[in-house]
Amino acid sequence: MTGPDVDAVREALTGVIDPEIRRNIVELDMVDDISIHGGEVTVTVLLTIAGCPLKDTITKDTKAAVARVDGVTEVNVVLGTMTPEQRKEMKEKLQGSGTREIPFNRPDSLTKVYAIASGKGGVGKSSVTANLAVSLAAKGLRVGLVDADIYGFSIPGMLGLSGKPTRVDEMILPQIAHDVKVMSIGMFVPPSQAVVWRGPMLHRALQQFLTDVFWGDLDVLLLDLPPGTGDIAISVAQLLPGSELLVVTTPQAAAAQVAERAGSIATQTKQSLSGVIENMSWMEMPDGTRMDVFGTGGGASVAENLSRTLETQVPLLAQIPLDTLVREGSDAGAPVVLSSPKSPAAQAFDALAESLRRRTRGLSGRSLGLSPV
Repeated sequence: MTGPDVDAVREALTGVIDPEIRRNIVELDMVDDISIHGGEVTVTVLLTIAGCPLKDTITKDTKAAVARVDGVTEVNVVLGTMTPEQRKEMKEKLQGSGTREIPFNRPDSLTKVYAIASGKGGVGKSSVTANLAVSLAAKGLRVGLVDADIYGFSIPGMLGLSGKPTRVDEMILPQIAHDVKVMSIGMFVPPSQAVVWRGPMLHRALQQFLTDVFWGDLDVLLLDLPPGTGDIAISVAQLLPGSELLVVTTPQAAAAQVAERAGSIATQTKQSLSGVIENMSWMEMPDGTRMDVFGTGGGASVAENLSRTLETQVPLLAQIPLDTLVREGSDAGAPVVLSSPKSPAAQAFDALAESLRRRTRGLSGRSLGLSPV
């Protein structure tokens, strides 16, 4: 039996994906050497940093990929670490050289950016965001999620994330949960520590999440905004002028009135308002009836009034039932769309994700960079 071919081994390694960067290790120049002796293959893989938390995954995937090549009888993986020069070259390949920009503002970007807002706290905005992100990812979309609620961050816990993101010099790799790329200030501070920052620091933190984090090619980016129309809401409009607002409310009249203020910010920021999401719409009882715990009509009222204010149609996109499974899933780090997919709330989230999925990645209104000859 002839030994394996080096080119065949290298081709097989293109199927080994770095779990954090989501590119193959050949493309990232992580394959430093391939040596073959008979049927024994030794692959030297350079990790981006010493002590990479996912080195075991890379080792396992490398062995599995090479073992499938004809003629291979044994696979050895030797791990090394990139030099500063090699890391710089990789960063430039991923992010480009020179001054970093927000990739979602580029004329050729096809990423749909949704800023999820609410007028007040306690309406379930973060649980809506987390479940929507996971549902979109489950439908095959590449999804990123920025926890922009700097003071009241909760997304890492809802998605079961812990620890700190990997840094490659100045480039930060988002953590991944349920196939969603996630970034939150909660990954950098202890859970019990308060974040005491003024407006300029909030703006800088959000800017860093958008420029220093390597998001890759996303179909959808969701931002979980803090309640109200304060510094972060204004910064999102400045940093991501093409972002669209999704307003979350409950059926309660008081919550709906405040939600209208959050939506009406679009008149000043010139953002689009994609629609209204009514959360905790009703509770389904064991006998099949519905209990309107927080009243009725709040979401429809917000959509109607914002349509009149903005002089454009603002739809009521979804009504999410009040369900204890949503709370249980959030506390366990397992969103209800995964933990109880047949529950009424999960099905409502899934329908919302499907309606937004059909809108993603369009070229309408974008410059194609063409010029006459």
